[in-house]
Amino acid sequence: MFMRLGAVEFGALPTAAVRVAIAAGFLLPLMALKGQVPELVRHWKPVFVVGLLNSAIPFACYSFALLSITTGLSAILNATVPLFGAIVAWVWLGDKLNGSRTLGLLVGFAGVAMLAWDKASFKPDASGVAPGWAVLACLLATLCYGMAGSFTKRHLGGIPPLVTAAGSQLGATLGLALPALWLWPAHNPSLTAWLALVVLGVVCTGMAYVLFFRMIQNAGPARALAVTFVVPVFAVCYGVAFVGEGVTPWMLVCGAVILCGTSLATGLLGWPFKTLFKRPSR
Repeated sequence: MFMRLGAVEFGALPTAAVRVAIAAGFLLPLMALKGQVPELVRHWKPVFVVGLLNSAIPFACYSFALLSITTGLSAILNATVPLFGAIVAWVWLGDKLNGSRTLGLLVGFAGVAMLAWDKASFKPDASGVAPGWAVLACLLATLCYGMAGSFTKRHLGGIPPLVTAAGSQLGATLGLALPALWLWPAHNPSLTAWLALVVLGVVCTGMAYVLFFRMIQNAGPARALAVTFVVPVFAVCYGVAFVGEGVTPWMLVCGAVILCGTSLATGLLGWPFKTLFKRPSR
């Protein structure tokens, strides 16, 4: 919801850049107070890569998408993050997929296909952005999130979560700075848009990412990415209550299919499918 409020006035890339810059400005002093700057200096390359994969690219994609689709629809698509996370962890980290998890991937992506088919038009709407491109942008963002989770687990294990969170936002800021300045809006955005990005940067990014990277460190990327299960619920409610967005029955059906698939793919909904796919004992 805050991204949508910002993107309408700032544009996609400036919204993402201001968000990560505010988050970096919030987190870097905290990291310095804890004496963790040397950790960032030692590991700045992988930390900055995480910043691009887990912040810069996804935030820009979602800000672009929210110019033409609702916050509820974007959040439902965001629920595919565990699906991509499971695939990347399987290919990259050797995290095996059993029968129920494979079925979950198929069910989850079937739900995405159902939802995307409903928004398959690539003709620009009143916003100037085609809904089909917005859907693809959201899926690119979720793929980046999945890659970032496994990358963090593989290359940043043992690094304090605050270092990863602060350094990644600094890296994302550096990556987005020049494009954002080039596309900066001609008219100064309103106070509402600025406040939306301040909340987005401090609460929804700075504070949230410290918790998120701690979850990856303690519980692994697949389980940490399962937090996206609750995002659609809040996003749909916020969109209806505060932005006046509508929710169609088809969105809810597709969202339920995606959530069932991600539950299976992450192992959160193993029974009775574990029994169904269990090999008979000799």
